[in-house]
Parts: sequence; C-alpha cells; structure tokens
Amino acid sequence: MSNELSPELYRVIDANLNRLKEGIRVVEDIMRYKHNNKELSHKLKHLRHKANTKDSIELLKYRDSINDVLRESIESEMNRTDLSSIIIANFKRAQESARVLEELYKLNSAENSENFKHIRYELYSLEKDILS
Repeated sequence: MSNELSPELYRVIDANLNRLKEGIRVVEDIMRYKHNNKELSHKLKHLRHKANTKDSIELLKYRDSINDVLRESIESEMNRTDLSSIIIANFKRAQESARVLEELYKLNSAENSENFKHIRYELYSLEKDILS
C-alpha cells in the first residue's frame, strides 16, 4: 500500500468497500431468489466481485467498527415501505460508496479509481433496468 494515505483514509476505504459490496449483495439476492432473474443476478455478482482491490486484506488492520461514531442506525435506515425502497436504498448506498472509493483512490491508484468509476456507472444502469 502506498504511504500517501493516512490510516484514517484507509479506514474510509475499508468501510466503503464493505458498504459497496453489501449494497450490491442485497439487490443481487433479491434478483436471484425473489425474481429468479439469472441475467441481472449474474451482472450484479460480477460487479460485486469487481469491487475489490489488491490491498483488501491489508485494509483489515485499519478497521475499527466498534468505535464507529455513527454505528447506530438512524430512523430512516430502519423504515422501508416495500421491496422497491430496499432496492433503491441499497443502490444509493453502493453508488455513494463507489464514488468515495473513486475519489480517494485518485490519490494513489488511478487504476482503482477508474475501476470504481466503472462500477458506479454500471450501478446507475442496473438501477434503471431493475426499477423501470
């Protein structure tokens, strides 16, 4: 890993990698098990597997989920009205995380930055396909 980023920024990267993959996985499982949609499930699975970096394991040493100052859920996170609201929330979660990763990796890895930009745009397209 490059020394250009502080431990705190590696913590941000770790949290956003997790958030990105978790958001994709929620939508993937709904498409797979609820809708039996092999094509969309496969696209989401492929995208989730692209949401990785060579330093993913090394990032674990920066994780501090116990001391996360926003660990508690807020009320809006606890309220979902239907399956569409779950899908929308998880697409937004994944897209926002991809954007954070795209921006932070501009500091030390253009390749990773481009990968997360690609993932973000794929998520926009899949969101439209699934929700329209």
